[in-house]
Amino acid sequence: MSYDVVIIGSGPGGYSAAVRAGQFGLKAAIIEKAPKLGGTCLHVGCVPTKALLHTASVWNYFMHPEEEGISCQQPVLHFPNVIDRKAKIVSKHAKGIDFLMKKNKVEVIPGYGRLLGGGKVEVDQNGQKKVIEAKAIVIATGSEARMIPGLKPQSPRIVTNVEILELQSVPKTLGIIGAGAVGVEFGNIFRRFGSEVTIFEMLPRLVPVEDEEVSKELERSFKKEGIRCETGAKVENVQVHADHVSFTATLANGKVEQVSVETLLVAVGRKPNTESIGIENTKIETDRGFIKVNGFQQTAEPGVYAIGDVVLGTPQLAHVATAEGLVAIGHIAGTEVTPIKKNRIPGATYTDPGIGSVGLTEAQAKAAGYKVKVGKFPFAANSKASIVGHHEGFVKVVADETFGEILGVHIIGHHGYELIAEAVVAMEAEATVETIMNTIHAHPTQYEAVGEAFSAVYGMAINA
Repeated sequence: MSYDVVIIGSGPGGYSAAVRAGQFGLKAAIIEKAPKLGGTCLHVGCVPTKALLHTASVWNYFMHPEEEGISCQQPVLHFPNVIDRKAKIVSKHAKGIDFLMKKNKVEVIPGYGRLLGGGKVEVDQNGQKKVIEAKAIVIATGSEARMIPGLKPQSPRIVTNVEILELQSVPKTLGIIGAGAVGVEFGNIFRRFGSEVTIFEMLPRLVPVEDEEVSKELERSFKKEGIRCETGAKVENVQVHADHVSFTATLANGKVEQVSVETLLVAVGRKPNTESIGIENTKIETDRGFIKVNGFQQTAEPGVYAIGDVVLGTPQLAHVATAEGLVAIGHIAGTEVTPIKKNRIPGATYTDPGIGSVGLTEAQAKAAGYKVKVGKFPFAANSKASIVGHHEGFVKVVADETFGEILGVHIIGHHGYELIAEAVVAMEAEATVETIMNTIHAHPTQYEAVGEAFSAVYGMAINA
């Protein structure tokens, strides 16, 4: 059986590529080893995590309603119902992807896809193997959680992003190794659900890919909420017991502490799923398991493309996978496409306060040799922030003093991951600081703070 394009993996990148292929009239097939389409993002990543974050935020309002003038007597958290709601959301959207495949005439092939070279893919479905051919192949096999050497998931004691989503009760104590997006989001969730949470991070700060001031603000907010944050810390000697996990933590000050928690979340990053997909049968080049591609997502193997978490040099984010998938399919279809611009990729961390960022941090801009000018505006001076009761955080604009070029925008505040959108569009359109200063922002809104931060670059903010 032959196709114009075969996509291995049905995560956001894979299924979006399949839809686009169908829109272009290509004969397309998508191979998926899991029982349902959607990949990590839908089933054990972005979507279920954000569902829990939303419920945790709602629960937080019930627990602290006094400032709203509301009295709520003895609210009860039914955690199994929380997990059930999350599952229903996932199921709904999985069915939605099934519908999209049918709508766009994409054949779904269940099984494990493996490259054979020469435009051929072997599909193994429970030992039954068949070979299909394609003019083009897109690798969209995603990633999985990295595990500390010597450990393996043992729910409910040792968990990754997968197992923690299926807990049926809130652990009294939760230890988290790693303060990237996964670690801080689950820390936020379970602290609000009542866990005593401690986050251990080897690097000097939380969310280390973000601007340093953003990291400091998140840590300040977390500590205020009762989350213990130990940066510059090393965890060793993890031991699993019947009812707890014990380990040794060497803290930044050199102190060695014996720690015991009911559940330990390992959130130390993700590794690409490229080990058993037949790369050895091709000319594909890799670096630490990541696949090297050009601007059109082409690998060194003719006709083979790679997108998403397996790609070297782009962040492991669902929206990046989707964008790369559309680039790859556009190139396969022979249409004009624009390669990914790495400095135009928005980052989003869905804590509360939430983080949204795009472009260079202040430190990166200075290191790159720019004459930097910074504008900053606090949500404490924003009227909508007062209305919704979320004063924490700020908007920070990093600009080039010479030409007013927008180099980066960094937001931490209520729904900061939504507010970053204006900055991404501005940078994509190559707007200047003056462009946003002269853009009318509705009042009262949180996104007014974005306009004020741009005005602050030149000391012209009105409300600060």
